[in-house]
Amino acid sequence: MDSLLETFRKRCGENGLKITPQRTVIYLEFLRSKDHPSVDALYKRIKKSLPNISFDTVYRTLQSFSEIGLANVLEGSGEPRRFDPDTQNHHHFRCIRCGNIFDFHSEFYDNIDIPKEIRAEFDVTKKKIILEGICKYCSGK
Repeated sequence: MDSLLETFRKRCGENGLKITPQRTVIYLEFLRSKDHPSVDALYKRIKKSLPNISFDTVYRTLQSFSEIGLANVLEGSGEPRRFDPDTQNHHHFRCIRCGNIFDFHSEFYDNIDIPKEIRAEFDVTKKKIILEGICKYCSGK
């Protein structure tokens, strides 16, 4: 946890963000989150320890974290944007029944070939695979 806090302090400093008590609390609660929280979910958790914090503060802080590399944004079709504190290369499985998102690692997906039509028109800088289906908890496996 100490190395993550050091990374937090360093990235904020490099990007001109003051290290405020609110940002620190948001970051620590975000790191504890293993459910890829939406802004609303994180706001409800943080409000318990910081009752005067606004939804907008949590929203803008998470946006800032994603801009400086402290968070990844997960966007689904028609669902609220969710955030991931794990910035290391990995992929996701999203359960279409319960909505939970699970991390997984795969060398195959890490090394997947980009189609030449895409390479001809775009400069791909990152590959993120999101699989969807029914998780083991919902299917009873």
